[in-house]
Amino acid sequence: MRRWSGLPIVVALLLAVVTGCSQIGGGSNSGNIVFGVSGPLTGPNAEYGQIWKKAFDIAVEEVNAKGGIKGRKIEYQFEDTQSDPKQSVVVAEKFVNDKRIVAEIGDFASPASMAASPIYERAGLVQFGFTNSHPDFTKGGNYMFSTAPNQTADAPFLANFAVKDIGMKKLVLLHLNTDWGKTTADLFEGKAKELGAQIVYRDAYLPDEKDFKTIITKARDANPDGLALMSYYTDAALIAQQARAQGLNAAIIANGATYSPKFMELGGEAVEGAATTSTFFSGNPRPEVQSFVKKYKERYNNEEPNTFAANAYDAIMILAHVIEKVGTDRKAIRDGMAGLKDAPSIVFEKVAFGEDRRVVINEFTRLKVQGGQFVLWKAS
Repeated sequence: MRRWSGLPIVVALLLAVVTGCSQIGGGSNSGNIVFGVSGPLTGPNAEYGQIWKKAFDIAVEEVNAKGGIKGRKIEYQFEDTQSDPKQSVVVAEKFVNDKRIVAEIGDFASPASMAASPIYERAGLVQFGFTNSHPDFTKGGNYMFSTAPNQTADAPFLANFAVKDIGMKKLVLLHLNTDWGKTTADLFEGKAKELGAQIVYRDAYLPDEKDFKTIITKARDANPDGLALMSYYTDAALIAQQARAQGLNAAIIANGATYSPKFMELGGEAVEGAATTSTFFSGNPRPEVQSFVKKYKERYNNEEPNTFAANAYDAIMILAHVIEKVGTDRKAIRDGMAGLKDAPSIVFEKVAFGEDRRVVINEFTRLKVQGGQFVLWKAS
């Protein structure tokens, strides 16, 4: 009896080993193809996760309406992290141990994604951080990919737009007090100074801050001709309103995360004339862009899709394009992403990843708010 008492344990261990091996490869050969999504559905950034879902749903329906991928439908499993690094790590552990998950999409904020990157790297599961612009995100391993512009390119371009194109010489620089916000502001400031501009006042604010009176008073007293915001559209709109109310009437230039109809909806007259840059513009006449914009507006009560929606749609389509070619093995998907040269994209037209596994971007679109909507910026 004693000789056989360990048999159930041995069997359990063997099953665990077999299961673990199957999970390393990822993706079964039958059933739906599942993407894991890590992002905010509640908390301060919840609206961004909701925008993702709207675009994901359109992309998933399009793929499945055409027969899916070699007869298999695709779906996504969205886990709410509130874009909190502690929660993104827990979700990462769940995804890498679920053999149905063939690739992960997210998280929204770079710090949340970067906290989870070691887990995805060890397990060999692609982490597609399509909104992660922090320069260090794709340095987390060979399985990290992003279609977000690297801030080492985006922030200096924005500074050049502010100083050279618009003519700002004395700038107030306000930014989110996060790793992303500080890094973006540092890069912006460095380029602005290189171009001969002054940063006459700089300050940071917390993501959940609502009252900016103190820093706006200091900013106004610095007598700037430009107000640069390294912000999301929600806080940027609120800062603009409070700035105008306190007599700070300097021209506004803001990070590309403000490219959204919500920026005008929330900011009203206070954001009229504000400038930004973006990789996506809903007014782009390319047929595939207009097809997406039309579907999005028809489905969501005439809501204009922003950059977050466009990139979310692209994320699903890029992964579907790769899997169509290489199958659902996790390592094969990573290699397929790395070798990508011609994936269709509504944001970039065609997607290719550089050696840093970040999308290759040669130009950003200059935009401004005019008549309550974004239009192409033109030199006066």
